[in-house]
Amino acid sequence: MNIARRAAALDVHKFRKTHPLRHAFRLPESLVCLRQSLSADKLRVVEGNFPLLTFCDSSYIEIPMLPFCFPLDRVAFLLLVSQVIVFQASVAASDWLQWRGPSGKNVAEAGQGAPTHWDSATNVIWQTDIPGRGHSSPTIVGDLIVMQTADEQAEVQGLIALDRSTGEQKWITPVSQSGFPKLHPKNTHASSTVASDGRLFYSVFNHHQKIEAVAVDASGQIVWKRDVGGFNPKLYEYGYAASPTIYNNTLIVTGNSDTISWMKALDLKTGKEVWSQEMPQGLVWSSPIVGHVAGRDQLLLSGFEKFSAFDPANGKQLWSVPCLTLATCGTAIWEGDIAFASGGYPKAETVAVKADGSGQILWQNKVKCYEQSMLVSDGYVYAFNDQGIFFCWEAATGREMWKSRRQGPVSASPVLVDGLIYASNERGVTYVVKASPESFELVAENNLGDESFATPVILDGRVYLRVAESTSGHRQETLYCIGLK
Repeated sequence: MNIARRAAALDVHKFRKTHPLRHAFRLPESLVCLRQSLSADKLRVVEGNFPLLTFCDSSYIEIPMLPFCFPLDRVAFLLLVSQVIVFQASVAASDWLQWRGPSGKNVAEAGQGAPTHWDSATNVIWQTDIPGRGHSSPTIVGDLIVMQTADEQAEVQGLIALDRSTGEQKWITPVSQSGFPKLHPKNTHASSTVASDGRLFYSVFNHHQKIEAVAVDASGQIVWKRDVGGFNPKLYEYGYAASPTIYNNTLIVTGNSDTISWMKALDLKTGKEVWSQEMPQGLVWSSPIVGHVAGRDQLLLSGFEKFSAFDPANGKQLWSVPCLTLATCGTAIWEGDIAFASGGYPKAETVAVKADGSGQILWQNKVKCYEQSMLVSDGYVYAFNDQGIFFCWEAATGREMWKSRRQGPVSASPVLVDGLIYASNERGVTYVVKASPESFELVAENNLGDESFATPVILDGRVYLRVAESTSGHRQETLYCIGLK
């Protein structure tokens, strides 16, 4: 309410007419600052839940001047807008809307006080068995947690939703049946993480030699389904793993194989194709990600023996630097005007490039983070590689600050919160390590289950961890909610 009172006290004037039935109003400085502080994910939730509001830029807001609300008192309107933004910002701040989280870097919001120690009897708020098999990480919106899962015997792929507070299963929505491809033993038919704009949940599945996208609502009802493109690898039949990402009003999806290769953007409301980009034929499992790098939004993707960036608005290539290797799985990261990536197969390489189109490679080394993604924070890159070795490099130079061997193998990606790195290996062990360039410091070593491939999510002081345990030949997946009681 303080912001609302300030807004009412400030001068408000009409800026321009953009349509006979629309007016644009200048926001008071207090709301300008608040609006600029919202991430793209949070802003989508505001606009999605309040369709009458359209942010023209950082300082103006556009509304329809409909007969039932005209004339509109400007101060009253701004009081409403201020409360809408404040409320929606607080709601969206506690959501984890897609792969790599709100920042796109797997860095959770600070000040959460997440637990560092746990086991099956300690700091477990709830635990819920998940039917089927999948490596999809939790996507958390409002009171729902949504993930992919697949019944491999019945060949059914679908989405499952749990109650965020209790872990109670809310619904399961089957999406496809039959047509399962061959897989790498470590992969699943439900490895992609769901994306959300705060209203719908968007997911992609590989079956019948194609990639299919689906949107479901909060009750699990299918809103639309679309065949996005073919996917039929021949050289290595390892399955599909990339997660979609949301940019503005589009869902960006990749399908990269040695027989057909593409990247496309779909309209969030309808699933219709917005743009399409042909890609080199090759086996790449990396997920696309959009970051604000070197002064502009860039869609980053590694693999095909290069590191590339595209305009997320139209799919056109911005730059491409020859480096890395043929196949990568991890998602790129960035800080300032530098982008980082690692892989892969057949050779091992981690690289830092200038993301300004100059083609400059700042540094390279021979460390392989193949399946997992890295972290970057405050000028340093952190990695937990395939063999279970932690690394810290200076982001600008690549200088190794330290390394420490733990236990591998590793598929899940580390997540950073409050100066701590949470990193799981495939054996169900999660290490908690201080994110400091000074020295390696292990804070805790926790064990749940005997298999962990899904990347943890940390939100509102709770760690959400999808693991599996096999007993007498029976494998059971479980989602744990870990927090301080």
